[in-house]
Amino acid sequence: MCNLYTMRKSMAEVAAHFGVKVPSFSNAPEEAYPGTPGTVVREEAGERVMQSMTWGFPLRLKGMSPTAKPKPVNNIADIQKSFWRGLAAKPQWRCLIPLTAFAEAEGPKGAKTRTWFNVRDQPIFAAAGLWRVSDEWGPVYSMVMTDCNEAIRPVHDRMPVLLMPDDYDAWIHGDFDTAVSFQQRCFPDKLIKMTRTDELWVRPRSVMKGVLPLH
Repeated sequence: MCNLYTMRKSMAEVAAHFGVKVPSFSNAPEEAYPGTPGTVVREEAGERVMQSMTWGFPLRLKGMSPTAKPKPVNNIADIQKSFWRGLAAKPQWRCLIPLTAFAEAEGPKGAKTRTWFNVRDQPIFAAAGLWRVSDEWGPVYSMVMTDCNEAIRPVHDRMPVLLMPDDYDAWIHGDFDTAVSFQQRCFPDKLIKMTRTDELWVRPRSVMKGVLPLH
């Protein structure tokens, strides 16, 4: 599972990396959490565009009150499952999720800390994603997950499907079998850098300025 990632570069730097125009507006903070805004690169009319969306597909569980807030489904375990296949099979619903690092929780309950992972020599990289327009939150996206490699295994058994620049077009434009192959491959161990920290996984509200849920 990935429930926290960062984008600590300017919108101009992100736009230059993905070869898109700088968006006129973005409400995405540096740290993205489920149910909050994040930046997505997708294709529209044959061109890549970058925009803010909510991280997580809204899901209403059985028995929920009609007025209760939906649960954000922010990770995709298997794009071959029926819930996701319809989107994954159509390239127009695939997207790139720009990030500078992603985190996993490590340590005892109540005192878990943030362990960060990034791709060596890639100040900006991407995770594979799917997006759609929801009735509840407008444009939303979710991150595709896969089995971890050995570099991440000490902390977690799952990781995002990470994409190098040479992979971007294949993820966006490839057929369904190509999309599935990204989820089935093992990302090279040597490209992952792990940084353990003493940052608390759940931070006090006083240090979470600017990180506010949309819903």
